[in-house]
Amino acid sequence: MRPVTRLARWMERLVPGAVLLLAVGAGALQTAAFAPTEAWWLQPLALALLVALAWEASPRRAAWAGFFFGLGWLASGLWWLYISLHDYGHLAAPFAVAAVLLLAAFLSLYYAGSLWAFARWRRPGAAARVGLFAALWLMAELARAQWLTGFPWIASGYAHAVGPLAGWAPWIGVYGITALAAGLAAALAALALARAWAPLVAVLLLAGLPALLPSSFTQASGEIHLSLLQPDVAQDQKFDRELWDRNLDALLRQAESARGQLVLTPESVVPLPLAYLEPEVVQRIAAIGKERPLLLGSFLGDNRTGFINSLVAVGAPVQPDGNAYSYGKRHLLPFGEFIPPGFHWFVQALRIPLDDQATGTHQRALVLGGQRIRPLICYEDLFGEDFAQSLVGPEAATVLANVSNLAWFGPRMVQDQHLQFSQMRSLEFQRPLVRSTNTGATAAIDHQGRVTARLPAEVPGVLEVQVQGRTGATPYARWLAALGLWPAWGLALAAVLALRRPVRRA
Repeated sequence: MRPVTRLARWMERLVPGAVLLLAVGAGALQTAAFAPTEAWWLQPLALALLVALAWEASPRRAAWAGFFFGLGWLASGLWWLYISLHDYGHLAAPFAVAAVLLLAAFLSLYYAGSLWAFARWRRPGAAARVGLFAALWLMAELARAQWLTGFPWIASGYAHAVGPLAGWAPWIGVYGITALAAGLAAALAALALARAWAPLVAVLLLAGLPALLPSSFTQASGEIHLSLLQPDVAQDQKFDRELWDRNLDALLRQAESARGQLVLTPESVVPLPLAYLEPEVVQRIAAIGKERPLLLGSFLGDNRTGFINSLVAVGAPVQPDGNAYSYGKRHLLPFGEFIPPGFHWFVQALRIPLDDQATGTHQRALVLGGQRIRPLICYEDLFGEDFAQSLVGPEAATVLANVSNLAWFGPRMVQDQHLQFSQMRSLEFQRPLVRSTNTGATAAIDHQGRVTARLPAEVPGVLEVQVQGRTGATPYARWLAALGLWPAWGLALAAVLALRRPVRRA
């Protein structure tokens, strides 16, 4: 397409260094769209600047723009990893900075590839370019979410847990919203560079479509009173044997003061199997369970079979399958919970306890008080495709419960980001979601993604919440449970094949 607007002509004259600086700045601007702000509108604006940089660029120049956009976005959005590497892993500051930048650079390769393909395959027409960019951006986000165990932290769709695109969550989920937001960004670029109104009008009409569609897919199923503990134990104290008795006593005092029908603790608050505790401590935990059931963050297993990051039910009734309840984490965190091949030296240098764990095996919910409570441990709630099956059918969970320990990463940004991801899960599945965390964000979210209660960060306390369970399934839950993310991959690939420039034959 020939340059039409003054902005388009100015963009064409940019030197490579200016393109890369603008791309880094646009990426950092996209980070500002995520929690703790609710500036969802910054996300399509930031991405529109990237599209503009690649609108008429060569494939190589576009790829570099995509790479530096990802670098600015992910380095500014994941900077808190520095805290775990330097403050708790004792990695020298320059190496900790380099490690964060290296991770951001590696993940940015997905976006470099999508922008290269956009510049290589784009057609002259604005509408075709908008659709092509949206499909390629979706494929990059899906690849980051699923390949090499997946790390979809601050995937672009999460910025829209609030705002007008949130209405699409129960239909197409976070990745469908990701594609729609990318289409909006490309349509804004097409308007600014080529005065093409039609793509923007089409995207806006599509964005507003949920207002005309059914919006409620689940029904209330009674209430349960939950007590969410936040012990606020600093990460460098968690495995300190000199402070162990004091911290455990404070945790159990919180549990003894709780008033709920079920008490939830954060993950791994007892950082070893219960069988390894002194008998009097086990008796005290059992006594708490007799007063009110306790879902305790601990470990199952041993040195021979491996340790599993788990939730162990104490005092809960025998489940319908005739067994006592426990849940083991299934989606493990690379480097923190399992060691990828060839990286043992790196993890050993960080001195992470229990750094190579075993994997849990089941998706059963805890049946209690007329509700079915589905646990999720830490960042398992980023992978809705892993547990969608537990949200459909006659035995579907009525409440989601996330237990986390984010003390590794400090209180700034990371807690709010994780809370935002939980809000998106509530929107997608129309389920309430409660969070019991070590240092924050301990909170309750209703089935419409609204935070109804929250404890301040880094303050010990017990959050008492009345939670209304929900039955029924959203369209997104149904197709995700049946097919996983393959429909998103298939539609993205079909769009790329349909919209890319035809290959010229000699």
